[in-house]
Amino acid sequence: MRQLTTAAHGHVLTNCGVWSPDSRWIAYDIRSAADGGAFDGTRIERVEVDTGRVEVLHESRQGACCGVVTCSPVDDRVAFILGPEHPSSDWSYGPARRQGVLVRASCPGVVENLDARDLVPPFTSGALRGGSHVHVFSPDGAVVSFTYEDAVLVAANRAGLPGEHNRRGIAVSVCGRPVIVPRTHPRNHDGSAFSVMVSRLHDDPRAGTDDIARGCEEAWIGVNGYRRHDGSWQRRALAFQGDVSIGSGETISEVFVVDLPDKIHDLEKAGEGPLTGTATTRPLPPLGVRQRRLTFSAGRLHPGIQGPRHWLRSSPDGERIGFLMRDEAGIAQIHTVSPRGGQPVQVTRGPHGIASAFTWSPCGGWIACVIDGSVCLVDAASGTIQRLTPPVRDASGPRSEACVFSPNGRRVAFVRNLLGDRETAWNQIFTVDVHGRS
Repeated sequence: MRQLTTAAHGHVLTNCGVWSPDSRWIAYDIRSAADGGAFDGTRIERVEVDTGRVEVLHESRQGACCGVVTCSPVDDRVAFILGPEHPSSDWSYGPARRQGVLVRASCPGVVENLDARDLVPPFTSGALRGGSHVHVFSPDGAVVSFTYEDAVLVAANRAGLPGEHNRRGIAVSVCGRPVIVPRTHPRNHDGSAFSVMVSRLHDDPRAGTDDIARGCEEAWIGVNGYRRHDGSWQRRALAFQGDVSIGSGETISEVFVVDLPDKIHDLEKAGEGPLTGTATTRPLPPLGVRQRRLTFSAGRLHPGIQGPRHWLRSSPDGERIGFLMRDEAGIAQIHTVSPRGGQPVQVTRGPHGIASAFTWSPCGGWIACVIDGSVCLVDAASGTIQRLTPPVRDASGPRSEACVFSPNGRRVAFVRNLLGDRETAWNQIFTVDVHGRS
């Protein structure tokens, strides 16, 4: 185990994608709260693993804050959330008032808008109307996924206008397809990518159906997608958590998949309704996007996805989607389900629950997570658990937000909250070697 950072400020890792493609650097933001809950960071930095050298990739100006950085798996781009510049009483940071931006490590400080925004009808195709969050590159770096909330519907809901409600859903941006928007609103801006919603949401999900009220915590499936029932390949797909109704006002989260068209430019074609949405309706998914439910857990003693906050994660071969559910003893355990459907499989069965988000090793044989105060490896086939770090069961132990395998499979990055010289605790970044189990 090795501590990489020591500076007296926060160091917050995203739940995946924090490593540069060559496994040389780890990117992070400097939000002050240990869990990243206060969006007050003003820099995106990276630390060189072998030397501890720190580089600043972006420093916000004009009152904006930034955070939640992820790296492209194929080049030197990093993506992160940027809050509003010149924030005002009617446009301060919030789920529907933020955007995704890109910076290249080779050109630090040069910011490129990712998702375009158009807040005034007639809305612009390829632009969204609100805020994006946790931007994750597809394995080929061509598309970026994120969760999205809609500022137009927020305003309409507050005004009591009839129409659909703002709800969190899954969206994607197709890189290299610039979108220009009119300057009809001071918060409109262009984007370097064509952005669309890909999840279908419902304000009043019917109990016992596949209607979802919310989509979140998504993950790309497989390095090359997954194999369909007929043996052909689904090249791009996202697994995500969808909130369904099971009656009596109770909602649980289940595993869903959204299959994207094989040709990514087909995402620019409208499906059942306008990609842009209207002043009172949500943007709708493009033609050829298919949303499916994979898990049906209402009959379990502890139904639905449960445990610490985590994002779904796929094995590199696309055969298994990992998530957490509680066993009959109420302990959060890793489960997997095939993207083709079928019964979930329980992987871990230990007495201590999974205590963090998790990631798969590049070879697909191991899962890294925190259990009982230790960074651990879980054998993805047998569920056997091996500690990589000694247990630390107090507030200075490995945090729950991130436990991330390097692309070469040799290390796992994680965070601990440690007291500094002035008796103030700050998140610091650590790595631990995996001893050849890549």
